[in-house]
Amino acid sequence: MLTERQITIREAIPQEDSLIAQHFYQMWRDIGISDEAINPNWLDITLQFTKQARQELFYQAFVAEIDNVIVGSVSCQLFSGLYPNVFTAEYRKYGYIWGVYVEPAYRRQGIAKKLTQSAVAHLKAIGCTRVVLNASPSGKPVYSNLGFLDSNAMQLDLVEIQS
Repeated sequence: MLTERQITIREAIPQEDSLIAQHFYQMWRDIGISDEAINPNWLDITLQFTKQARQELFYQAFVAEIDNVIVGSVSCQLFSGLYPNVFTAEYRKYGYIWGVYVEPAYRRQGIAKKLTQSAVAHLKAIGCTRVVLNASPSGKPVYSNLGFLDSNAMQLDLVEIQS
């Protein structure tokens, strides 16, 4: 187990966007999404999304470093919504966390928890009233331990994607 001093969590810089995009891609692969189901332009798509989110949605990424090597990352931003936001910011200003990823050799050492806590702190600092994320089965215990609650989100798969 790594000690507190061995893990450094810091704000990512734009020059690290490609590495964070690679983590995002690998996250999907690790949960069983096949290469065929991922757009071959995933890197460009992710970099463009990140650029726009940085300009419009207070996007911020954080990285975890051990011995000056990045071993994990997380992204967060204002939640842009699935429908028109007719509520005041004081009532509903949601933040969204996405792309929590830790290299396999460094998992189960509290890194995802520390990354998520940094993202939550950023979203709180920009005035968010709630944080939303979509958890993988392996991520649910991490987020539950941080106080995240299961939501009332429901889904109906209309097309089954083979992994």
